[in-house]
Amino acid sequence: MALLAIGWEPELRGLLTVIIGVVVLCGSIYLILATNIGARLGFLVALTALAGWMMLMGMTWWIYGIGLRGPDPSWAEVPGVTVLQDPAALRDSGAIDVLPPVAEEASPDESAAVVGVTLTDEGYVKLASGDPAFGQAQAAAAEFLEEEEAFGPGGYVITDVYDIGGERYPKINDSLDFVAFVHTPHFVIVEARPLTEVRNEPGRAPAQPEIDDSEQVQYVYMVRDLGARRQPATVLTIGGGAIFLALCYLLNRRDRFRRQNLESAAAVATAG
Repeated sequence: MALLAIGWEPELRGLLTVIIGVVVLCGSIYLILATNIGARLGFLVALTALAGWMMLMGMTWWIYGIGLRGPDPSWAEVPGVTVLQDPAALRDSGAIDVLPPVAEEASPDESAAVVGVTLTDEGYVKLASGDPAFGQAQAAAAEFLEEEEAFGPGGYVITDVYDIGGERYPKINDSLDFVAFVHTPHFVIVEARPLTEVRNEPGRAPAQPEIDDSEQVQYVYMVRDLGARRQPATVLTIGGGAIFLALCYLLNRRDRFRRQNLESAAAVATAG
């Protein structure tokens, strides 16, 4: 029964695979070293090589952002002001500095047009629908809209995405930015519009949903979370490097002691 459990449980099978791999790889190297230079020195050399390998692997993962990774960048909610119900809420949330000059009798289309002009005047960039950033913001905004129950699934459409911030510095030039570790806050405002209810009739293709011009446009205000994709690799590189240097120091210290002992023994033998 235990063998069947190991065969069918992926957690146990994966754990045993890692243990066997470590024992075979590290154990075989240690066995060879122990038979040639001794058990204690062989263990120290094998442990030093393992720490050096971990440091090199961590550096590779750190540079390319692969391997052991932390959370990827994503769009996060701005606490308390994520889903905004009207243009005035954009100013109240701090997304813009001035109140959009929307007339009281303005229709939702006219209101959305005025808000779009105001956002552009304040430095926001309107993203094209084919831009990958548009799709990422659209997917994140959909989650927040449905979590807040502003719209039901399939009851709305994302029409526009406005982007601001996110600049990186210092830069050598536009193509050399690998030292640009400082980022300004990055925000987007996503415009969502409700759709009219679609009546499905038997035997006919579903009707194409249309934007409901009588309902108010809603906005989703989000901030970019840069994540920590390279953090685990950074910790592995620094930790592995520190252990590697410490073990190298111990090996060098042992060699110096051994050399002094041999020179002392030779001096005693010569004097005798």
